[in-house]
Amino acid sequence: MTGRADRATVLTTSILVLSGLVALYSASAPFSLRHYGSDIYMLVRQLAAVGVGVIGLLVFARLDYRLLLRMNGALLVGSIGLSLVTLLPLPICTGGCWLSLGPFDLQPTEFVKLALILYLASSIARRRERMSTFTDGILPYLVILGVLGAITLSQPDLGMLLIFAGLTAAMLFLGGARRRHLAFLGLGAIPLVYVAIRIAPYRFARVLSFLDPQAYSTSSGYQVLQSLMAVGAGGIFGRGLGASRAKLFYLPQAHNDFILSVVGEETGMLGILCVLSLLGFLVWRAFAIAESAPDEEGRLIAYGIGCAIGMQALVNAGVTLGILPVTGLTLPFFSGGGSSILVTLAMVGVLLNVSKQGGRL
Repeated sequence: MTGRADRATVLTTSILVLSGLVALYSASAPFSLRHYGSDIYMLVRQLAAVGVGVIGLLVFARLDYRLLLRMNGALLVGSIGLSLVTLLPLPICTGGCWLSLGPFDLQPTEFVKLALILYLASSIARRRERMSTFTDGILPYLVILGVLGAITLSQPDLGMLLIFAGLTAAMLFLGGARRRHLAFLGLGAIPLVYVAIRIAPYRFARVLSFLDPQAYSTSSGYQVLQSLMAVGAGGIFGRGLGASRAKLFYLPQAHNDFILSVVGEETGMLGILCVLSLLGFLVWRAFAIAESAPDEEGRLIAYGIGCAIGMQALVNAGVTLGILPVTGLTLPFFSGGGSSILVTLAMVGVLLNVSKQGGRL
């Protein structure tokens, strides 16, 4: 039986998109004016990405997710292939992570996120009876994480790798993998993460500045300190919409990784709590949709989408508030970046289709 798309998810997504556009314009206006001669340049780019993303959401909301599952292998290989292209010395490859396609810059690892969810859902559901063994329940996915690790560390993008690893672990747990196998995997990953941080001077500097930002106030700790100052200046109710001072080139990446700092300065801690509550509500709806999904694949897809959005939001908020080291991860629906909003809206579209197939009103 096919029902109606989950209306709470539609409403929450709409509020998040509109709020994100307002926040992005406020945070990016000085940057856009200085670098592009127009205070709405970044907003227009984001609006274009949102437009494409909404079309993708509508398509995926109508397209039976089982059709996507049939292509899960091709989607994963294709998105990984695009990620590999970014490492080549080509004119279209910029910054190690992006493909420059005319007026748009695509970050293929964002597309890997959705493809990985679909692959994991399909693969875990097929192996359901064998997920309790290490060779079938853990090992094949370690190989995939190894490939993704080699790519993301070369880009470099350790933050995205941690999202991939956390997402994979969560879906394996939900799919029936043994806890002791996952615990063993987590313990084994600690020295690997340490090595990945230690061999890259900028990553090691981020960790040191996280432990003692004041000691690195003019270098790697600068962003964190400016973020905390912005949030602190906002207090409970904020300076007022558009009144942020941090975005006046005191805070680097004010419209990207640290947009929540500007939200906090302008709308206060109440604004931050509202943003995180909306994101949390969307994650809760994803989990509720998972419980009413018509099959195991749909259940895992919905849980995977909820985990992906929730993990990325928590990590970004943790960085903004100085609880976690700087990772470079965006805040879903808010940070500037076409790939992020496009993929997030596509994931919501798939989630809505799962809710329709499950008959949820």
